[in-house]
Amino acid sequence: MTENSAYDTDFYGWTIAQAALLRDRNGAAIDWERLADEIESMGRQERKELVNRLRILLGHLLKWRYQPDRQSRSWMTTIRVQRLEIRKLLTKNPSLQPVISEAFAEAYELGRLLAIDEMGLEDYEENLVPSASPFDWEFVINSDQFDAPDLS
Repeated sequence: MTENSAYDTDFYGWTIAQAALLRDRNGAAIDWERLADEIESMGRQERKELVNRLRILLGHLLKWRYQPDRQSRSWMTTIRVQRLEIRKLLTKNPSLQPVISEAFAEAYELGRLLAIDEMGLEDYEENLVPSASPFDWEFVINSDQFDAPDLS
């Protein structure tokens, strides 16, 4: 099986073989184009993780604010853990800083949908949760509080 077909039929095997070729410094046999694509894909995964963690965090912050009668220790733990994991992710990947604003907006939209769904709101009640984030970045990431004053 050639390295090119291994990429399509046994991706894991292809990655192991490419890593071995890199370690052996065997540049002629490396599948450069696909290797570059995979490295870029790894970077996209870091951004995807940021958006996903923000989505979970923002969804829980919204539930905390708009469903105070259901606040729980579990929600507190989720908020704390996601804040910590996001800070660690940003520390390990400082080049994510320029995409924070875009990632935050994307995550808020997804987190809002998560909160609406988990709160059991009907379509006509969705406007109870604002379409623009009531939280700023500093509060979301660095606060040890669970609710913040409205930005409006």
